[in-house]
Amino acid sequence: MHSDIQWIEAIAPDMVEMLSHRYLVLRTINWMAPVGRRLLAQTLEVSERTLRTETDTLRKLDLIVTDKAGMQLTQPGKDVLLGLSQFMDELMGIRQKERQLAQRFNLKRCIIVSGDSDRQLKVIGTMGEEVNQLLQRLLPEGNNIIAVMGGHTMEHVANHLSSKLASKRDLLFVPARGGVGESVAIQANTIASQMAQHTGGKFRSLFVPEQVSERTYEPLLKEPSIQEVLGIIRQANVVIHSVGDAVSMAHRRDMSEDQIKVLRGRHAVGEAFGYFFDKDGNVVYRIPRIGLQIGELANMEIILAVAGGASKATAIEAYMKIAPKKTCLITDEGAANLILKK
Repeated sequence: MHSDIQWIEAIAPDMVEMLSHRYLVLRTINWMAPVGRRLLAQTLEVSERTLRTETDTLRKLDLIVTDKAGMQLTQPGKDVLLGLSQFMDELMGIRQKERQLAQRFNLKRCIIVSGDSDRQLKVIGTMGEEVNQLLQRLLPEGNNIIAVMGGHTMEHVANHLSSKLASKRDLLFVPARGGVGESVAIQANTIASQMAQHTGGKFRSLFVPEQVSERTYEPLLKEPSIQEVLGIIRQANVVIHSVGDAVSMAHRRDMSEDQIKVLRGRHAVGEAFGYFFDKDGNVVYRIPRIGLQIGELANMEIILAVAGGASKATAIEAYMKIAPKKTCLITDEGAANLILKK
């Protein structure tokens, strides 16, 4: 594919440039729809006059429509965008970046989707679609126990799983760790429930506080209902989780100002599974949460880490220094470009 692109550029460089530009216009309209020309021009960093020429052409080709709300793709436009996605990823060098990222972290595989989820929310949905496709290829037939973490990214992932995953498979979704205490919509219990609903699978809940004291921790572990769910979690063959910015995650979990001060003092940059780590991947703080621990990930057959956005680049890079090497990272250009620049 790479050599084919080189030959095309050699004989028709203008064609490659035009194709790339129109594809970017289509893709950005899809992310922002409905969107006006002025905002679109600002996002693409081109003049409205230049953009008008392109959008007029795309409209004549029946790839976009315009109404009072703004521009959006037609079904043929969506088909073209989907059909060109793999070719354009190669043309724009995304596949090469995936290989570089996997090599940098010594991971099994990395997948990069176009865009920056900090700027375009739909990019998180695209990462969710990639998770769905990966699971379709990787999940064995028969019984599968899938442990999932909570969070906004995981909420989007749940919404993009399909019932096709349950074909010839029995899927059981469980929360990887306790999560009662944060917003209900993004608790691990809720994510497990949503994933089961979208796929036609089953789920189990783990009702324990997000943060518990050491004194409370031991008695909870002895509760029969909690022991049962923890036993199921430890039988999981798949885990899907995200990675967060340390301070943002601390605020989300209502940690005290004293705790946050400790995190800052220890230079924490990221969080996963209740573990806070610095830029070198050293664990500097830990919340004694009930459920899956980082050390148990090595027993998993499939590990999917889903995190994107330029704001998470440092956190992702730090976590990947301690992540199991069988981990598959699904991220976006916003994070990947910053990581690869270092």
